Amino acid sequence: MQTILVCDDDKEIVEATSIYLNGEGFEVLKAYDGYDALKILETRSVDLIIMDVMMPGLDGIRTTLKIRETSSVPIIILSAKSEDTDKILGLNIGADDYLTKPFNPLELVARVKSQLRRYTQLGNIGGNTGSSVYRCGGLTINDDNKEVYVDGELIKLTPIEYNILLLLVKNAGKVFSIDEIYEQIWNEEAIGADNTVAVHIRHIREKIEINPREPRYLKVVWGVGYKIEKQ
Repeated sequence: MQTILVCDDDKEIVEATSIYLNGEGFEVLKAYDGYDALKILETRSVDLIIMDVMMPGLDGIRTTLKIRETSSVPIIILSAKSEDTDKILGLNIGADDYLTKPFNPLELVARVKSQLRRYTQLGNIGGNTGSSVYRCGGLTINDDNKEVYVDGELIKLTPIEYNILLLLVKNAGKVFSIDEIYEQIWNEEAIGADNTVAVHIRHIREKIEINPREPRYLKVVWGVGYKIEKQ
């Protein structure tokens, strides 16, 4: 049984979400602010976190930042705000997905399942053929251990960042459009995917490039998309 931590100061939302998740066979842990969530994570292992943004005490933004210091567990952000800037903020702080309130509980369950599939099957896009170690210059991906190294240094990536990088490294030199990246990684139609993909690309660059403004590996092909430069 996979465990989901639901953190929201609205107890009705927590209870309703729990009912739907329990109905799908998930164990649900409940928290009502960031402090509750962090306390639970000290003693319990969870497979995914649903995190509200606006909460008293420790809000979802600061809680997510704290969690990302030590964990790459999938996080779905909930917010009453629908503007793109808020969605980008959620992704910038390390969230893997974003859902605007009010939301359809069935959509939330679908997103939970989608994130868990990606997290438990990291990098299995198209399946592996041959060696599970991929190298491009000083960049190395060990797909057995789900580890990324740059010049011998272990780099921590979120599940989505890992999947995007693996897709590009396995196809070094090939240019992928934003829509192609989104559809392969998120497994859904790319509608308004530009900001979502761009944020994750920027995060990857910040982690694997010495100078993200002059990238050695992850290049933009203007008007077309992104690629990993063959070394």
